[in-house]
Amino acid sequence: MKKFILAAAMTLALATPSFASQCPAIMAKIDEAMKTAQVDEATKTKVMELYAKGKAEHEVGSHDASVATLNEALALLGM
Repeated sequence: MKKFILAAAMTLALATPSFASQCPAIMAKIDEAMKTAQVDEATKTKVMELYAKGKAEHEVGSHDASVATLNEALALLGM
């Protein structure tokens, strides 16, 4: 049982950096999409709110939450 818990903890520890690197990539996608977005101002405002929230989550290490938030913003942009 101890080996299983140790293996699970190591897997999680190794997976977290991969989520961390996804956040900046998703933010870059949002930046590019916003340049040509054909959405109303209310949607743009919501996207930028989600962007700011996702960036803040990334900066404090909540990478799963950041990816989810940033993907929500991408969805609003039709991506």
